[in-house]
Amino acid sequence: MMRTRPLKVALLGCGVVGSEVARIMTTHADDLTARIGAPVELAGVAVRRPDRVREGIDPALVTTDATALVKRGDIDVVVEVIGGIEPARTLITTAFEHGASVVSANKALLAQDGAALHAAAQEHDKDLYYEAAVAGAIPLIRPLRESLAGDKINRVMGIVNGTTNFILDKMDSTGAGYQEALDEATALGYAEADPTADVEGFDAAAKAAILAGIAFHTRVRLDDVYREGMTEVTAADFASAKEMGCTIKLLAICERAEDGGSVTARVHPAMIPLSHPLASVRGAYNAVFVESDAAGQLMFYGPGAGGSPTASAVLGDLVAVCRNRIGGATGPGESAYAALPVSPMGDVVTRYHISLDVADKPGVLAQVATVFAEHGVSIDTVRQQGKDGEASLVVVTHRASDAALTGTVEALRKLDTVRGVASIMRVEGE
Repeated sequence: MMRTRPLKVALLGCGVVGSEVARIMTTHADDLTARIGAPVELAGVAVRRPDRVREGIDPALVTTDATALVKRGDIDVVVEVIGGIEPARTLITTAFEHGASVVSANKALLAQDGAALHAAAQEHDKDLYYEAAVAGAIPLIRPLRESLAGDKINRVMGIVNGTTNFILDKMDSTGAGYQEALDEATALGYAEADPTADVEGFDAAAKAAILAGIAFHTRVRLDDVYREGMTEVTAADFASAKEMGCTIKLLAICERAEDGGSVTARVHPAMIPLSHPLASVRGAYNAVFVESDAAGQLMFYGPGAGGSPTASAVLGDLVAVCRNRIGGATGPGESAYAALPVSPMGDVVTRYHISLDVADKPGVLAQVATVFAEHGVSIDTVRQQGKDGEASLVVVTHRASDAALTGTVEALRKLDTVRGVASIMRVEGE
């Protein structure tokens, strides 16, 4: 039986995503009603600039007092798309206190204070859903915490930032340098005027914290995630990658240790074989590769940002939360029972591609190989080119810990025959 009293929704933020959420709520109102089992009504929209014209939104719904809006006793669901830490954190907890469930797209807040927000939702018996916080329209959060809830996830690796993937893809396909590719991304609207959050890996690190927490039933905060940006990636790195049958991606990698006793979460550029499914992800698209015991290998692919894709994820959460509201239930909350320790980056084991500038004279290769051996790092392949007293030495290792590799590089820098370390790149996905 259809419920006639509408479920009232408060929208916090009406920018690119918020305005699209409001539009879809209006244009798809009949479908949403049928899917939920009750009408949904936009009851208020909190903004910072009330004088701006917002097509399709009744000006009477617009307010600058977000706190008063979430405190209204008749609000069923608060949709938060303003981003940042404050005032979003206070508004969300206030919404719980006054009887509303919350749908959020706020990756930074969830990565930093997800545990506290989940605790507040549980205390007040309300939902906290955030599919839109990671990878835009791609269904990822719900499959990890619901569809794969009976499985053991061992690794989550993916491209979770469209801006960086566009830049790296452009460098790969055209031979462009980093700045040239960034300028094109900015001109096309893929990169912000200040791209720091994207190119330095902050955005991807927040998403990695969320994914690791869900995948491993462990609280992982943003501070637990190792982060390395991609601004130092060069055309020469791509040339080296191609010689190995690889390309370069900025990857978010969350993995369980082989003994199952700890987890790691990291974001950094890496070479990845062209045979790996993530290597073919082009442009501003996102993709996440999941490895689990029972399901095996799964890949989730699609647009990871933008108004419409992100709004799609928000509306999916809104439908689920409204259904729960009608049924008097709540969906899955935080699952952190495993409480596994998060290991430091030094414990991470992977392969490495190291390019050295060395003197072009006899004995250099032997010196370098000795340093690798002394630090317990096994060499897989080595290639040397030299001319006019200068040479380059490219070493690809077998799997080694980050700590061992760091010690190796420090020792190499002390050799008189090593002029400098041109680049160090991890090799993943093998």
